[in-house]
Amino acid sequence: MAPGGVAYPSASPSAPGAGFHPSNSENVTVANIKSQIKRNRQNERLRLKNKSVRSEMRTRTKSAVTAIEAGTENSAEAIRMAVRRIDRAAAKGVIHKNQASNRKSRLMRRAAKAGDQEPVSSKK
Repeated sequence: MAPGGVAYPSASPSAPGAGFHPSNSENVTVANIKSQIKRNRQNERLRLKNKSVRSEMRTRTKSAVTAIEAGTENSAEAIRMAVRRIDRAAAKGVIHKNQASNRKSRLMRRAAKAGDQEPVSSKK
């Protein structure tokens, strides 16, 4: 109970409106307007597509970082694949092009610091 005898709703994930997302909730309020219903469908479809692109980008980046730190001979290939995924995410609009550049730069700096001095380009 809060001062004055007022009970505030809890901020738990089960509280209505807390952490709302259509895929998390069974009780979804659906829009009445046709264009908004369509927009909601499109947004959900794009969210799932972006999620897979972002996940693939993160996976490739993590595998490249692991290969760099372990000093394996396939680290150059892992870096190349990570850079390709980052570029593809930027091209699809999942991340901003400057964010892509920052991620690639950070990955390359890490590779250079580990002693993997060979230049790696995303173009073949």
